Amino acid sequence: MSAGRPSDPRLPVLTELQRKVLWLASWTIHHANHERENRDGLKVGGHQASSASLATIMTALYFAVLRPEDRVAVKPHASPNFHAIQYLFGNQTREKLENFRGYKGAQSYPSRTKDIDDVDFSTGSVGLGVAQTLFSSLVQDYVKAHGWAKDQAEGRMVALIGDAEMDEGNIYEALIEGWKHGLRNTWWVVDYNRQSLDAVIREGLWERFEAMFRNFGWDVVILKHGSLQKAAFAEPGGDRLQAWIDSCPNQLYAALCFQGGAAWRKRLTDDIGDQGPVSQLIERRSDAELAELMTNLGGHDLPSLLEAFEAIDHDRPVCFIAYTVKGLGLPFQGHKDNHAGLMTPTQMEAFRTAMKVRPGHEWDRLEGLGLPAGEIEAFLKRVPFVQKGRRRFIAPKIPVPAALAYPAQAAMSTQQGFGLILNEVARGEGDFASRVVTTSPDVTVSTNLGAFVNRRGLFARKSLADTFKQERIPSTFNWDFSPKGQHIELGIAEMNLFILLSALGLSHSIHGERLLPVGTLYDPFIQRGLDALNYACYQDARFMLVATPSGVTLAPEGGAHQSISTPLIGIAQDGLAAFEPAFVDELAVIMRFGFDYMQRDGEGDPDETTWLRDQTGGSLYLRLSTRTLDQPQRAMTPELARDIVNGAYWMKPPGPNCQVVIAYTGAVASEAIEAAGLMAESHRDVGVLAITSADRLNAGWTAAERARQRGNAEALSHIERLIQPLSRDCGLVTVIDGHPAALAWLGAVNGHKVKSLGVEHFGQTGTVGDLYRHFGMDTNAILHAAQAILERRPIRYLKALP
Repeated sequence: MSAGRPSDPRLPVLTELQRKVLWLASWTIHHANHERENRDGLKVGGHQASSASLATIMTALYFAVLRPEDRVAVKPHASPNFHAIQYLFGNQTREKLENFRGYKGAQSYPSRTKDIDDVDFSTGSVGLGVAQTLFSSLVQDYVKAHGWAKDQAEGRMVALIGDAEMDEGNIYEALIEGWKHGLRNTWWVVDYNRQSLDAVIREGLWERFEAMFRNFGWDVVILKHGSLQKAAFAEPGGDRLQAWIDSCPNQLYAALCFQGGAAWRKRLTDDIGDQGPVSQLIERRSDAELAELMTNLGGHDLPSLLEAFEAIDHDRPVCFIAYTVKGLGLPFQGHKDNHAGLMTPTQMEAFRTAMKVRPGHEWDRLEGLGLPAGEIEAFLKRVPFVQKGRRRFIAPKIPVPAALAYPAQAAMSTQQGFGLILNEVARGEGDFASRVVTTSPDVTVSTNLGAFVNRRGLFARKSLADTFKQERIPSTFNWDFSPKGQHIELGIAEMNLFILLSALGLSHSIHGERLLPVGTLYDPFIQRGLDALNYACYQDARFMLVATPSGVTLAPEGGAHQSISTPLIGIAQDGLAAFEPAFVDELAVIMRFGFDYMQRDGEGDPDETTWLRDQTGGSLYLRLSTRTLDQPQRAMTPELARDIVNGAYWMKPPGPNCQVVIAYTGAVASEAIEAAGLMAESHRDVGVLAITSADRLNAGWTAAERARQRGNAEALSHIERLIQPLSRDCGLVTVIDGHPAALAWLGAVNGHKVKSLGVEHFGQTGTVGDLYRHFGMDTNAILHAAQAILERRPIRYLKALP
């Protein structure tokens, strides 16, 4: 017989391991809520029912089916199962399990960065881990097509999905993109327990899932009936039992699962009892046996699961719809309120007895199992999934040029400069140029990636020539697709962009090959994919996000295309160093730093000049503009380059009697510089502070303050060092094409009076001058704010300046 049938020699051990996973997961949650000291009185929580419904599926996968090259995104609420499995493998500690959902304990949801066990993909935000597997598979194809990772076997990217999780819209956006790119080597296993947090799901949803996946080229495997049910269906009268099961409403089936064998008997007898074969089929079984039969769905049946998984002998994407009972094996199985339900101490005591676990031995790895410990340990050592040990790769760094070149022009925008810099990168040879990979959600041309794509091509597993080029139709852009292309074109869905960046930015760890991803989009639409951006950073993915155009400076486009709060996002988002340069020479320095910073993964104390932990690395966010500015004619000295990267430098140093400093970020540089020039006639010592990264300035300042609190009285951040010469009476005028709060905090550094200019409301259409005047951030507004500081009077009492 084939693998997975009842004669499979693995089944006795797998059955015991499935019981152990269920016990450890349930006990871990119980211990956190009932056994561990609760100091703040808050419910710790956990999801015993959601874990139980996946216990058999995860047992089959991890202990039999998965290979070392396979990667898994575990349903968030099944994290206790995952931790239990890793504990059995020796990759998780009892201490961490005892502190589940506690400080530095095993995480509530699987986390690549915070858990010590072998997490492939973080899955704390539902739906995102699912899509991540799809894009990680596309990245695997990209790596293989470029001739890298030749010694690595192709892995399957597996997502374990709650059926309610399928309501997440980003899953369907990803599904469409997977179809476009010829998705392979992807399994999605739907835990079809037919219950969500609040309710039992609608009837017939599985048919919609099946039709949708088949329409997008997936194979669909329905796992509805287990081996016990299939055997019963073969008995006389079994066809009527099967018909009743297949037509039973979800709510009724769940309720009967909760009520148990006697309720099953009464209902079946009332509905289909015939005093003949069907009645005999029912009567041959005790209440306990009948309950076992009726809950023997495909997702809880090891023989059926193994047979289905191991029958896949191709690389087409597969969706398994596995019927399960939410909470199977627990006292509240099937109950509609069981999502966040917890066993009471009395219920846990009964569960412990049923699991044959002795008091005081709850954490023993093999306690209560019905086979010799040596046999189970030997089996665990032979499990295919663990044969290569920890499965994270360490890829070497790609050397970055000492400087990034570009053809200098007297006047440019930072968006234009970005395109010119990447075009020069594309001209180059060697690892650096070949490892840059760009992507964009249908805005490749309008974000100035076109020149790079012309030189490096678009990626596809199969070559596709540009028809316009073949037909000799003039076009600025050549759109040839090939396996060697270095641009991945996406449809217009920002969630897909960020999840792809996450997958590309983890290639060094997942696939063993380092990539240097650059993704572009319009700055206002960062917020459309903010959940996925946060998810990517939480996983410690490494990429360069280039958001352009930005702000109300994109004046003719109107409020729908003008960003306000994105500088605040740049400051607040962990794992993302945000920059907003005004000039292209600044941008070149920042991008050069960024390509190196993306590859860092060090440890140690923060740098005592900036108090930033740059050795740990991270991702970057560049907020660029389409506004053309006159470019400064200056040499890029090491000192200036250092200050640009650290977040700020003096465009015009303050004089000894400085009373006002104008601090600007980004495209409003010309207004700030002009205002300082106009003030120079009467106030020669006015300083102009160019802020290239409010994010890094703020992070360094707060880190230095923490260092001082811990006893290092000499700790000074970069911004403190820059403004240290200013007298306490000096005032600051800050201006940014974004929310003024992005720079308003500068007044708190040394207690300076501050007037912050920026944008707080939705934009309008018009010219740049119109909008800058409207929002009070033009040259005249800067002069007003400076005058208010000089006169120490509120702005509302000032007369209009000429």
